[in-house]
Amino acid sequence: MNTTATKFNYVDYLWDEEEAGRLGDDQVSLFLYRSNILGADLRITNYGGGNTSCKTIERDPLTDEEVEVMWIKGSGGDIGTLTRSGIAGIYTERLRNLKKVYGGLQDEDRMVGLFNHAIYDLDSKAPSIDTPLHGLLPFKHIDHLHPDAVIAVAAAQDSEAVTKEIWGNTMGWVPWQRPGFDLGLQLERCLAENPGIRGIILGSHGLFTWGDTSYECYLNSLEVIEMASAYIEKKVKQQGKVFGGEKVKSLAPADRRTKAAQLIPLLRGLASSENRMVGHFTDSDTVLQFTNSYDLARLAPMGTSCPDHFLRTKIQPLVLELQTQEDLSDPQAVLDKLRPAFAEYRTGYQQYYDVHKRDNSPAVRDPNPVIIIYPGVGMFSFAKNKQTARVASEFYVNAINVMRGAEAITSYTSLPRQEAFDIEYWLLEEAKLQRMPKEKPLSRKVALVTGAGGGIGKAIADKLVEEGAVVVLSDIAEERLKEAHATYGSDTATYAVCDVTDATSVAAAFDTAALEFGGVDIVVHSAGLAISKPLEETTPKDWDILQNVLVKGQFTLAQEAVRVMRAQGLGGDFIPIASKNGLVSGPNNVAYGTAKAAQQHMARLLAAELGKDGIRVNTVNPDGVIIGSKIWEGDWAEGRAKAYGITVDELPAHYAKRNLLNEIIRPDDIADGVFAFTVLDKSTGNILNVDGGMANAFVR
Repeated sequence: MNTTATKFNYVDYLWDEEEAGRLGDDQVSLFLYRSNILGADLRITNYGGGNTSCKTIERDPLTDEEVEVMWIKGSGGDIGTLTRSGIAGIYTERLRNLKKVYGGLQDEDRMVGLFNHAIYDLDSKAPSIDTPLHGLLPFKHIDHLHPDAVIAVAAAQDSEAVTKEIWGNTMGWVPWQRPGFDLGLQLERCLAENPGIRGIILGSHGLFTWGDTSYECYLNSLEVIEMASAYIEKKVKQQGKVFGGEKVKSLAPADRRTKAAQLIPLLRGLASSENRMVGHFTDSDTVLQFTNSYDLARLAPMGTSCPDHFLRTKIQPLVLELQTQEDLSDPQAVLDKLRPAFAEYRTGYQQYYDVHKRDNSPAVRDPNPVIIIYPGVGMFSFAKNKQTARVASEFYVNAINVMRGAEAITSYTSLPRQEAFDIEYWLLEEAKLQRMPKEKPLSRKVALVTGAGGGIGKAIADKLVEEGAVVVLSDIAEERLKEAHATYGSDTATYAVCDVTDATSVAAAFDTAALEFGGVDIVVHSAGLAISKPLEETTPKDWDILQNVLVKGQFTLAQEAVRVMRAQGLGGDFIPIASKNGLVSGPNNVAYGTAKAAQQHMARLLAAELGKDGIRVNTVNPDGVIIGSKIWEGDWAEGRAKAYGITVDELPAHYAKRNLLNEIIRPDDIADGVFAFTVLDKSTGNILNVDGGMANAFVR
């Protein structure tokens, strides 16, 4: 590792010379490497924010002459995860020739379409709006970043003077301008007027830095950000307090999480008045310092500054007027307080749209808040999926850091509302939204699956994730649960160790669902075990454990599921995994068959009671799931083999041959049955046999 690392206190120096050395002189690979390590530090730029590029000499396939090509992050990409497939290759000279046809600010959107005429690499990602900002500058490697410290300088009152104070004559400065061709021309002009500068501050926006090599560019970026950070921290110390000081005391960490878990399903329901949303909660020190402050009331309504921030967070958050000691145990009473606040926010957003819309503006979007602040407790965010909700939260944390820095320097300034609107409702942004892939059937839904450490439960979780849901895996066996959880991405699943026979443990699992994803929409009770014995050999212990896990567990899960689903007001699905044995009378099966029958009838009773809440209760009945099912690892296989007078090894063939379709039933088949019920939104009180066709188990 380079010893330069010791120079930095406010950014992470991540350049590994050994790793970079393996890339040799491949400038594109080095540019991608630089991009990835810059994107790994959220203080430097957030997910999807900023842009990076490099220029190389390539052989033109049409003329066989050497030409300069610019490689740049494509539209919608993220520098932290950027790969070669996510970049665009552009003829630099052709891009610069577009100056000859540029017709001014009213011509910006047309210019984006013309970028395609400058494409060199036919496998290019669509060029982004930032393409001319890089292409009109002469440097081989360029970083356009959104560091919190630099945006604080850019958003501070007297930003240009502050830039001069920090960097002297080594940095240029251009006033706020929406990204596009004209901003590229301004950067070109700034460099011409200030030769020898190391970078440019974009007013209210971000940072441009450059270098002759990827490493020089990286180092330049870090040094500029470090200087801004050090300047701000010195100002903070001189100021003595941040955001006017603490107005509200934070609850203890455990109490904050308890409050958040109680509240977030209610918030989710209100925030989902037009489109179902997935939630995220954070109570970091940075968040609490802002949300608990005297200046919250002044700064929050001002909105964010950097365009990348408010595109994901909306123009301003909703600040709740609930007190930290507010009793949240009565959901209806809390809703009576929350509904007016949400209604006022929606009305305000509609007015924002009506006042600033243009003749060709896209239709108004969902008027619900994305960021919701509860002083003393923390911050909630809501979006179409977990990743987007988490990223929105991270962007607002960036915005908090910007406000903190700008207030310490002089005072914070936000974008004028019209400028903000023109970014949020930019036709190019709308076109990007329209190009997004169609959402999957279970997108925006949260599932909790018991027994998900393996077997049928894991197969069900896999299927729900495949169809777009986020999932809370629960199981009593923690090691098995961790192994199952490791097969998913962090924004797709979480896990909760849960004993379904313990009401406290079940409640904690639902709290996990609330804090991680905002609530729950689908609950699948797949936890179970099987005991096969003749009546005289069945012990009270056998009876009790089957009743507790299968029946009492289902009852306890239903109580918690209904509590959360009613708070959300979005309906839901409750799906027990029962068995053919609940319908068919077989030998040596009195305890297991009785418990499964109880599960089935409880589901019918629940369906009758919960229909008014839009909560559907349906049962999936497997049979003969030998391959991949956990219950066959114990004594159950021996018991069933004994009942049928065959060996354990003969069981798979026995079960496959006895159904009408002569099919082997696998965990994936049961998962398909669960998925079917989740999309049958007008079905409740039903039983679906997934058994290959067992005539003696026909329901009717």
